[in-house]
Amino acid sequence: MKALLLTFTLLPTLALGADPTADEILAKYDAVMGPSTFESQAEMTATREDGSTRTYAMRFLKRDADKFRVWFAEPASVKGQEVLRLGDNAWVYLPNLKRATRIANRDSFQGGDFNNADVLRVNYRADYDAKLVDSPVPDTWALKLKAKTPETAYDAITLIVRKRDLQPVRGEYYGTSGQLIRSATFSDWRELDKGFVRPARVVMQNEVVKARKTEMVTRTFKVNVDAPPQRFMQADLGK
Repeated sequence: MKALLLTFTLLPTLALGADPTADEILAKYDAVMGPSTFESQAEMTATREDGSTRTYAMRFLKRDADKFRVWFAEPASVKGQEVLRLGDNAWVYLPNLKRATRIANRDSFQGGDFNNADVLRVNYRADYDAKLVDSPVPDTWALKLKAKTPETAYDAITLIVRKRDLQPVRGEYYGTSGQLIRSATFSDWRELDKGFVRPARVVMQNEVVKARKTEMVTRTFKVNVDAPPQRFMQADLGK
């Protein structure tokens, strides 16, 4: 709830003429892209090197900062699969095996160009130190994020947000060697719930294999939903 309140209280502060701090911008990003509790439906389309595509339909449920669950409905080959994140641990449940297997933050999410942390763990204030840098895009703020621990999804991130409302427009994601490995374009900003605006479309471009990219489109998004604690227990997977 604290993160959501910050989402709506930041803008009056900016209206008085005060520039936001790096921490305030990062808090807004977390509140927009990963609010404390929400339920949503989304489609993810992955484009492979040969130009073929595969589309996944899924439902997300999040509770607090560290509990996240995903149910896959399409395609048929992954129907019934689930993903559960609890704190720093995450598992994928495979219905044909009736068991869950551990997965890592940096592993690919269903073979696309988002990794697991991109989807399951949007908590940049906990994972990265931020500082304001010069932005290459007019009327935007730019943050340079540096990982606090080796367990994060990326070693460094450049995040660009609009000055007028702090909505994200672009992200650049770097590996430990300093190489740019992914870039994200945020678009289609809309009010998905009352008073809650966020980009409904994110395209993650693979900067190492240029023919690859993955698009995530949010179809529905509700904040402050009922998210029962039992839905975030390993024993509940497959039920």
